[in-house]
Amino acid sequence: MIKDLDEQIKLLRKEVKRFEDPVLEQFDQNPFHVLISCILSLRTRDETTEPVSHRLFALADNPWDIAKLDIRKIEKAIYSVNFYKTKARRIKDICKILVEKYDSKVPDTIEELLKFKGVGRKTANIVVTCAYNKDGIAVDTHVNRISNRLGWVDTKNADQTEMELRKILPKKYWIDTNYLFVKFGQNFCKPINPSCEKCSLIKYCNFGPGYLATKLEKLNTNKNK
Repeated sequence: MIKDLDEQIKLLRKEVKRFEDPVLEQFDQNPFHVLISCILSLRTRDETTEPVSHRLFALADNPWDIAKLDIRKIEKAIYSVNFYKTKARRIKDICKILVEKYDSKVPDTIEELLKFKGVGRKTANIVVTCAYNKDGIAVDTHVNRISNRLGWVDTKNADQTEMELRKILPKKYWIDTNYLFVKFGQNFCKPINPSCEKCSLIKYCNFGPGYLATKLEKLNTNKNK
């Protein structure tokens, strides 16, 4: 049971209003675009992922046409993302499988999406939630970090966090969780130097009070030197 869950969600929605949407939320709901953009985004910043996705889709924007592209053309289009050579191979392979086995249609279930090499639970959840508006909880580094800081879960990795959140979160909040926490985590509740002193959720947070106390202690120590 999460204490004052409705109030926490309300505060999160209020906090993130002023921030720009994550890059995957800015794409249309084309399942193929969401899938490929998500693969490109792995271990890559949003400001890099967005132009790279557009550059690739300008060359080819469907499984059939990307599958026909020379691998070097794909690499050249996406070279700005991390691990671009590995991602180029995986994207081409996924497109071939989509054409041969799925009639070029991206599956709409997590179980089916996980059959593709290079597609993990986060990517699969993002596709079913963002593209198909189906229930899912996409857990990335922001969702994992913030849900632990707020005491919603006590977990060690993203997969554990997803499974725990599925148990305790009402389904009406599943899809919104990633959207809210990514915006909040990118702009406010950062891994290092979060804005705890300005945070309206501080009273629910297990991390913030200790962080602020340590910060205040350091400031006082420096003043007394």
